[in-house]
Order: sequence, then C-alpha cells, then structure tokens
Amino acid sequence: MNTPEPASDHTRWFVEEVHPHEAQLKAYVRGSYPSVRDVDDVVQESFLRIWRVRAGQSITSARGLLYQIARHVALDLIRHERVSPILSVTDLANVSVYDQSPNAATAACTCEEIELLADAIDTLPARCREIFLLRKISRMPQKEIARMLKISEQTVQVQVQRGMKRCEKFLAQRGL
Repeated sequence: MNTPEPASDHTRWFVEEVHPHEAQLKAYVRGSYPSVRDVDDVVQESFLRIWRVRAGQSITSARGLLYQIARHVALDLIRHERVSPILSVTDLANVSVYDQSPNAATAACTCEEIELLADAIDTLPARCREIFLLRKISRMPQKEIARMLKISEQTVQVQVQRGMKRCEKFLAQRGL
C-alpha cells in the first residue's frame, strides 16, 4: 500500500518532472490534434489528471504518462465536438438550411465502427496497446517512441504490426 507523500515532495515532483514538458506538450497537441480549439485546456486538464494519479501511486515515466493523458483528453474533446459541435455564424443571411452532414444511419455506423476499433485496441496487451496508440493514433515517430520507452525501434515496429494484426482479426470477427 502506498503511503501518501508530503505535499512538498508532490509539488517538487510536479515542478521537476511534469511542468518542464508544458511547451512540448502544447506543440504536440497542436500538431496531432489540429481540431482541438483550446490546447491550453487540454494541457491543464492533463496536468490535473497526472497530479491526481501521482497522489495515489508512483509514476515511472511522467512524460510518457503526461502525453498519454493529453492524447486521451484531446480525443475526448474531439469526440464531444462531433456529438455536439458548436458552429459560429457571422452572417445569418447566408446560413443554409440544408444539412449536408451524413444521415443518421451513416453517422451511427461510423460511431459503431469507431467504438469497435476502440474495443479492439483495448484487447491488446498493455505494452502493445501503448506502442500502438503512440504510433498509429498519436502518429509519434517510431524513433521517438523507442527513445521514450527505452526500447529498440525494431521492438516498436514488431509491436505495431502485432497490434494491427490483432485489431484486424478482432474487426473481421465482427464483420468489418
């Protein structure tokens, strides 16, 4: 059982291990998720979540977890935007009444496919899933993943291929 660390140690850890990644994290979110409107919100929410995780357990790679959290926060925001988009209108006279978005059936199928893909990814072994998400979803370079996780580039490549095969098999078993 983890004993809570003194607040000053927790704060020092945050200042030394997490906060220095702020600028890089903002650039990563901006580049990887251009549809996210408020990058600062993603970063702040990521800081809050990693702070909470650290309060309950030790963290071996603050940077890796921080990027993983930011990715999840950004994807959640993007999903939320797709469900309830906010469109700004500057000239009401030019607003078209015709809805060009996909019909309900198409949208439902797309949502189901995304959910199935998420389920497929969730079935991957933890390390494989982490590498797969970094490479395929976050589009992080193989070399960077290898450096960040302290593994060889070959291991990254093999894990991504295994993840792809397992996801394909999972989806095929469900008719996709």
